[in-house]
Amino acid sequence: MKKYNLRVKREVDELTEDLFYGLFEDEVEREYHYDEVRSNFLNVFEKLGLADAETVWGRFFEQLDEVRVKLDLDARAIEANDPAAKSLDEVYLAYPGFQAISIYRLAHVLYQLDVPVLPRMMTEYAHSVTGTDIHPGATIGDSFFIDHATGTVIGETVIIKNNVKIYQGVTLGAFHISKGMLGKKRHPTVEDNVVIYANATILGGDTIIGENSTIGANVWITESVPAYSNVIHKYENIIKKKNVAS
Repeated sequence: MKKYNLRVKREVDELTEDLFYGLFEDEVEREYHYDEVRSNFLNVFEKLGLADAETVWGRFFEQLDEVRVKLDLDARAIEANDPAAKSLDEVYLAYPGFQAISIYRLAHVLYQLDVPVLPRMMTEYAHSVTGTDIHPGATIGDSFFIDHATGTVIGETVIIKNNVKIYQGVTLGAFHISKGMLGKKRHPTVEDNVVIYANATILGGDTIIGENSTIGANVWITESVPAYSNVIHKYENIIKKKNVAS
């Protein structure tokens, strides 16, 4: 029976937090901070049995400035679109959706460097603390906003373009679940300037949500939606007045 060092999960959680926090420190603090983070990164690689730790760290580290630029765009999109956001400071410090996006963007860099296991562990840590499940393989453009965050699921082959806003409980998933789909596009594409409201479910690798569309709450979509569309779930609220004894 193979043994697994599951305690390494705790070290990955700590590494993920340190990488996230370090993105927002000033240059001097960051240089000092990342000396320790690099050591922890190499240690995690060793415990996971991964190769080329020094090379991967170097290629990962050189992309952190670009990650920060993307996150600043995400934060400004949140402040601009959410009337509850009183300042950028509030977004950086208090928004779980922003934290989930931040960790996703870090993990996505490692995913693109073909690092196994670790990127998924990082986004699963984000899932545990924010309620947002973003696979590190997903492709997400600039100025992305997840409002409220809880229950959001974004699959591995999802493509989200620029200026997209989604609410809590949205699922961008696969229509069929089968090992035979490995390596194929299983999840939808969301084009520019789309808004997807709470608890909408959008499934399938051939499903494209056209630009500037609005997807209403609670809809179930398995086919493409043209640009500039409004999609709603039709339902009826029935209100009956109670009979009150005189």
